[in-house]
Amino acid sequence: MADMILVIGNRNYSSWSLRPWLAMKANGLVFDELLIPLDTPDFPRQVAAYGAAGRVPILVDGGMTVWDSLAIVEHLAERFPDRSHWWPQQPRLRSHARATVAEMHSGFAAVRSEMPMNLKRAHGAIELSPAARREVARIEAVWGEALAISGGPWLYGDFSIADAFYAPVATRFATYAVSLGEAAHAYVERIHAHPDFAAWHAAALEEPWALAADAI
Repeated sequence: MADMILVIGNRNYSSWSLRPWLAMKANGLVFDELLIPLDTPDFPRQVAAYGAAGRVPILVDGGMTVWDSLAIVEHLAERFPDRSHWWPQQPRLRSHARATVAEMHSGFAAVRSEMPMNLKRAHGAIELSPAARREVARIEAVWGEALAISGGPWLYGDFSIADAFYAPVATRFATYAVSLGEAAHAYVERIHAHPDFAAWHAAALEEPWALAADAI
């Protein structure tokens, strides 16, 4: 058994679980996974055994419990500073990455609401609200600026926390067939081709659970 356990929700739906999972995999960390199915009568009791916040993801690291996806990756970046896929090493890129990750962590409510992550959903466009369209444009701008200042191929050169945090958005853009510019479309494809994401995606497709509101 590994020293660390990452408590996650359904891979098909849980964008917040995907973020630290990708960052941990990219940095070669060894950890166990505990999946607690979302939207089930027993979910509150099961998740409460690991954290009072009542949400996933949760990292159990020895005698310490860390909840919230951003807090988890910050904790791990401090604990394993020798790993190279946390924040960018160059100060300018690191500051930019922190700002864009913070924006992702706290914003884009319309995109989240109108295009929930659902890896099993048949791809197809939906009518987006003006607010969601503005947020899509803002995400494209964030990606474009990051790629321009870093030179790519990932947002800040090497795969980093920023890519892990924007990966669920890339899945939404693919699932809901959002029209994107060439650079953003290529980035979405790059995320989907990443071997760690591909492994998560394959496991998601095998899950037996579906949320009550799922329209698949």
